[in-house]
Amino acid sequence: MTPLRQRMTEDMQVRNLSPHTQASYIQQVSLFARYFSKSPELLGPEEIRAYQVYLTNEKKLATSSILIAISALRFLYKVTLHRNWTLEEIIPAPKKPQKLPVVLSPEEVLHFLDCVAGPKHRTILTTCYAAGLRISEAIRLKSVDIDSQRMVIRVEQGKGQKDRYVMLSPKLLETLRNWWRAVKPKPWLFPGDIPGGHIHREAVELACQKARRCCGIAKPITPHSMRHYAEFRTMPRRSGATTPKLFDKGLHTAAIPGMLGIVRPSSNYKALRKANTLSLGL
Repeated sequence: MTPLRQRMTEDMQVRNLSPHTQASYIQQVSLFARYFSKSPELLGPEEIRAYQVYLTNEKKLATSSILIAISALRFLYKVTLHRNWTLEEIIPAPKKPQKLPVVLSPEEVLHFLDCVAGPKHRTILTTCYAAGLRISEAIRLKSVDIDSQRMVIRVEQGKGQKDRYVMLSPKLLETLRNWWRAVKPKPWLFPGDIPGGHIHREAVELACQKARRCCGIAKPITPHSMRHYAEFRTMPRRSGATTPKLFDKGLHTAAIPGMLGIVRPSSNYKALRKANTLSLGL
């Protein structure tokens, strides 16, 4: 490990960035250095600009992928190398297009879930849909996180290392109880192949893609998209209203982003507020 990589890793550790973010930033900086065959310490604004042009015009990366590289380079030069630059000018970020997610109908969701092989994967994807969980959050659930008295699920250290509660519907509770009775998992609700560990997200993603091919639905379906369907499904019919399904106790729509773990609601969310509520009874 080079001294620069060691220093950048330590800078991320003391700021308590997630392991995933640390690995991603290190990878992006390594790709940047490899492109020029030089240490980033020896590279400046012109090289950064040339690299951005390369990612955009030659690699033709998606905007979201370019933004990851931009974030990594900004951290490197601002925090680790202490370059006194105006980052917005030296390392500009591309404008991210605002797109609405492609949403499955309730019938399509049921058909897809019926095509998922294995009760474990089916239960995980059902949980992502019914509770609006990220796949990384669903696979790390424990039995103690399911609070049937308060009808909520505790999400521990989700994105941004934040705890939160999400609504637990009676039908999802029944599904989770059936899974627990059949397996009686400890401590993880969805154990993996390695004793004492939870299932890996790659296994769920593979099962999801197999089910998509089996069900014959042309729309894109991923574990994360199941969460988007939950976000769409909880939208009210008009601004300022409460939804008749998940928020029958008078919970205002302003609480929806927090329950989904959204720190800053995007324009996607604001646009979806105008959509009709969809319901599967989950």
